[in-house]
Amino acid sequence: MPKTSARLLSLLSLLQARRDWPGALLAERLDVSPRTVRRDVDRLRELGYPVVAMKGPDGGYRLDAGTELPPLLFDDEQAVALAVALQIATTTGAGIEEAAARALNTVRQVLPARLRHRVDTLRVTAVDRPAIRPEPQVDSDVLMAIGAAVHGREVLRFDYSPVSGPVRATAGTSEGCEGTPAAPPGSAAPPGSAAPPASAAPSGSAAPSGSAAPPGSAAPPAPPRDTPPQTPRHTPPPPPRRVEPHHLVTWGRRWYLVAWDLDRDDWRTFRADRITPRTPTGPRFPPRELPGGSVAAFITARFRGIDATQGPDGVGGWPCRGEVILALPAAEVLRHTREGIVEELGPDRCRVVLGSWSWPGLAAAIGRFDADIEVIGPPELASAFAHLATRYAAAAQARAAPNP
Repeated sequence: MPKTSARLLSLLSLLQARRDWPGALLAERLDVSPRTVRRDVDRLRELGYPVVAMKGPDGGYRLDAGTELPPLLFDDEQAVALAVALQIATTTGAGIEEAAARALNTVRQVLPARLRHRVDTLRVTAVDRPAIRPEPQVDSDVLMAIGAAVHGREVLRFDYSPVSGPVRATAGTSEGCEGTPAAPPGSAAPPGSAAPPASAAPSGSAAPSGSAAPPGSAAPPAPPRDTPPQTPRHTPPPPPRRVEPHHLVTWGRRWYLVAWDLDRDDWRTFRADRITPRTPTGPRFPPRELPGGSVAAFITARFRGIDATQGPDGVGGWPCRGEVILALPAAEVLRHTREGIVEELGPDRCRVVLGSWSWPGLAAAIGRFDADIEVIGPPELASAFAHLATRYAAAAQARAAPNP
């Protein structure tokens, strides 16, 4: 490589390493005169790098943000990391798959031959776990708007839809607990939640065949023919949410906003695919201390249904934690357990400590190992096994009963 080109790359690397560089210090690091530094800075500007000269007693230079993306300088580790990140972008749920593929192709074209060979040998196939329905995609513009509000510490106003897609005003819907998942079947409803209303036939539909009206009830009289049809009432859309956005996070291939809800005076999580930001944003706000000490601890605790201040310390971070002895080798249990404690007690016995957010859910998780179970504790886990045994026995009897 010619000496001038090598010096330009060294100068560019120095300018990227820190914000401000005095001219004399640059000349000393490059072992050239200040005049040569000025000429090299001019060459970088001709290549598209926005190098700004700073005034002062010593003077200096700064690599500023430009309107166009100039040629980039990557070392070997950065090039490999960038290639891996772009290849697994299909699993982010941000709707940037095509853009990531084009970016990888662009980066590959400008890489040196040795780095291009390393990137080409690292072919990653990103495979998502199968889902009953496709995961909702988040518009990249929505992510940028949320990220800008988080970065600027500006109050964010947005419409929050109860379902993925545009906001719809429907009667009888509720937003639930923002982004927090609902309790699994068989577990208790979260505190403060209401039971779902009983289903009813839609307006204008006929009663099912063979059904009868309740005793003592009469059929409603038919409206007179001259009566004009009544216009159905529509529930007005809910007011926009007002929050102090603190973190934009990903969990289980979904994007969430962690924010302080100004109207509810509490921390909330919102699914980003249900957010429609409103402009302009509100005033700036001072940052608050997140419960749990970190966003990772807060999100993990929130999705486990526990207090974030307790901290998710392994299986102890679950609200329900039990201990059993399974008639299985410890190695066989470890193959199917991502969390928990597995201790070998013998060639065909092991102690297992697992956690869940409901006792029936914990009992069902342990029962899937298809082995003899000895419950060590607590009593709530033994009661959950008895409850599931009664339910499963009733299901088996219903299946075995002949049809009348």
